[in-house]
Amino acid sequence: MVGGEAAAAVEELVSGVRQAADFAEQFRSYSETEKQWKARMEFILRHLPDYRDPPDGGGRLDQLLSLSMVWANHLFLGCSYNKDLLDKVMEMADGIEVEDLPQFTARSELMKKHQS
Repeated sequence: MVGGEAAAAVEELVSGVRQAADFAEQFRSYSETEKQWKARMEFILRHLPDYRDPPDGGGRLDQLLSLSMVWANHLFLGCSYNKDLLDKVMEMADGIEVEDLPQFTARSELMKKHQS
């Protein structure tokens, strides 16, 4: 019977993961590529338990979605943000691996080269 209990536990786990992914899918932007969405969804799902809205509201989920967009915009579009905010989202994303990221040069770096 141990095998049956293990199989049931695995099925319950898979079902929970599937439900979480289905829940997160509603937050995908129509302009996100599959690669961008996969990375952002991982960010969201990783932190969803800590950012669930309390029964009285509170906007915790909105905060998580905003942080996920800051991270994705920085990573994929080269957007820059306040250092403390970037530090926070980069720490939250620690361990999420994304391949073939675009390389960006900051405006300040371009201006330094132009002035030289």
